[in-house]
Amino acid sequence: MQINVPLTDGLLADKFGKFAGPADLKADHPVRSFPIEITDLPENTVSLALVFIDFDSTPVCGFTWIHWLAANIPADWTTIPEDASRTLANQFVQGNNSNAGRLANGDPAITTGYVGPQPPDATHDYTLTVYALDQELDLKEGYWLNEFRRAAKGHILAQAQLDLPSRAN
Repeated sequence: MQINVPLTDGLLADKFGKFAGPADLKADHPVRSFPIEITDLPENTVSLALVFIDFDSTPVCGFTWIHWLAANIPADWTTIPEDASRTLANQFVQGNNSNAGRLANGDPAITTGYVGPQPPDATHDYTLTVYALDQELDLKEGYWLNEFRRAAKGHILAQAQLDLPSRAN
């Protein structure tokens, strides 16, 4: 299994992060998700899931920042299209991102679905992991990362990971 996300000059395009235009901001956070190309899925794949996190946030805020959780994505989507988090949200379930936690923003407008990179200090590498699963997972909208990990245990056929750098300035 392989994944690919188009980059601009080696970085995630500005419209998917900190420098998004007004139409792609909600509560001052970027909400236009990037496209993901997926190839070489295992034959028995029933659904896909993804986790998009920032390990580089740990020195800044004290924890790994979750930017997007999505599960039960149809297995025949060889491309998860741009802005799927908003425009196709009714076709899969999305989990809580770090804005849902008590230590962060908490604005209900941006607690589930994609919230793009906003590195405050330097370019960060954001880690995207896509999972091929042998079934749909018993998860509801607004699930947490730990719930995904438990539900996916024993159902992961393959996974692919990609680091996506996003600029701070």
